[in-house]
Amino acid sequence: MSKKRKILVIISDQLRADCIEGALAAHIDLPNIAALRKDAVTFTKHFSVTNPCGPSRASIFTGKYAMNHRSIRNGTPMADGITNIAREMRKSGYDPMLYGYTDTSLDPRTRHPNDPDLKTEESLLPGFREVLEMRFQESYPWRAYLKSKGYDLPEYADFYDAISPDPARPARPDDPPFYSAEHSDTAFLTNSLIHDLSVRADQDWFAVATYIRPHPPLVAPEPYNKMYDPAGLPMPARLASPDDQAEVHPFMVGALNAPKMQNVVRGCEVDATNDADVQVLRSIYLGLATEVDTHIGRIMDFLKETGQYDDTVIVLMADHGETLGDHHLWGKQNPYEGAYHIPLIIRDPHNPAQHGTVVDAFTESVDFTPTVLDMVGQAVPAGMDGVSLKPFLEGTPPEKWRDAVHLELDFGEPTEITKWQKTTGASVHEANLAILREARFKLIHFNGGLAPLLFDLESDPDELVNLADDPAHASTLLRLTQKLLNHRMRHSDRTLADVKITSEGAVNFMP
Repeated sequence: MSKKRKILVIISDQLRADCIEGALAAHIDLPNIAALRKDAVTFTKHFSVTNPCGPSRASIFTGKYAMNHRSIRNGTPMADGITNIAREMRKSGYDPMLYGYTDTSLDPRTRHPNDPDLKTEESLLPGFREVLEMRFQESYPWRAYLKSKGYDLPEYADFYDAISPDPARPARPDDPPFYSAEHSDTAFLTNSLIHDLSVRADQDWFAVATYIRPHPPLVAPEPYNKMYDPAGLPMPARLASPDDQAEVHPFMVGALNAPKMQNVVRGCEVDATNDADVQVLRSIYLGLATEVDTHIGRIMDFLKETGQYDDTVIVLMADHGETLGDHHLWGKQNPYEGAYHIPLIIRDPHNPAQHGTVVDAFTESVDFTPTVLDMVGQAVPAGMDGVSLKPFLEGTPPEKWRDAVHLELDFGEPTEITKWQKTTGASVHEANLAILREARFKLIHFNGGLAPLLFDLESDPDELVNLADDPAHASTLLRLTQKLLNHRMRHSDRTLADVKITSEGAVNFMP
């Protein structure tokens, strides 16, 4: 039976978990997220099961591991027959509203070759209604808004350039862009969300707001561009030099160049060998995260002022993380914690006894869709790998729960040989890895006959010492490899595998 309620999902792109709780939390001010945590349940061991943006969102919205939905890289089509959160919520009478983007590449079998939907990797996930288009590569409404405010618009490719306030000197990474904080992409999306929801207070609704920030390019409007002192931040967790990192594994040789630190800023020069530049970029990232926090506060105030706060389920999460200089790496296409460990905060107003509590059980991004469906009384379709987190929200955690998370990454391209492929020698079908991460040990298994990596997170939380070749850990390596194989076999796609056609019809089939 459907249990209609208001549901707001906020996704911040590329936000690390340790900005909320961990190494960076002491160096960043996120007062509105902190306030929400007091009114919600915080899941401290939450992980994105894959990256980058397209695959991570595919897993979030379908409840499936990448090995099952197979939209494994930006631009890889999502098979149209796979259901998702929007399609399932429609069965409960919701109009799934999107403010932002889903980064979905559509199934070419469902479109004419000339269809413009096949000319972008940032299409709309079927089932959603795109109330506000804020696609990273397009953002036409935001551009029109800036024009209406009197801005002389540069080429869109230059929108995220740092602009020197002094024509006599080149731009620096902590210089602001051409637009003000009042008119930023983050502010514009928030304005649009509040404007639209202001006339829906008497309705039940399902809305997903996806902020681009703090995703690079790392450029922030004032005051966020210089909000944090780079000299006061901790240095990245890393080996002594990039050369030392390259020695860790052939994959790392490619990873060090894809992307380089220089790729995360535009309109200015930075030096990856200069720690001062590294810290400036880290400070800008934190400033962008604080900008998102500011607007989360605006949304919470709006919900309270309109009497909707205590009627609204609120989910705050990220799609994946950001390495942010750890291991001399930037971006997210690598196997380290910064790329996968992300925040998850859920406020269920109907279970106030759990507000302010923390759950340290392992959770995965594929749990999102089953959780939301469970909360509205909609059956979870067969074939989803995630599990509802509703029992945790009710204070009745399951007796049996996962003791590890399963993570994936594909690093090949069908149209070119990537830097990772060049250094590993992996074919496009071999250019992938799978991770099994327990509380203590973490196994990174590479396809194509490449050596694995093994870390003891208890004694080495920064993942700096590879134990895979240590004979003393041979039994652990074997155990985790077998456990990883068992997990993948157990979670191979079961959308129809448990259905049986009989003389009485289809058994175990849920339309």
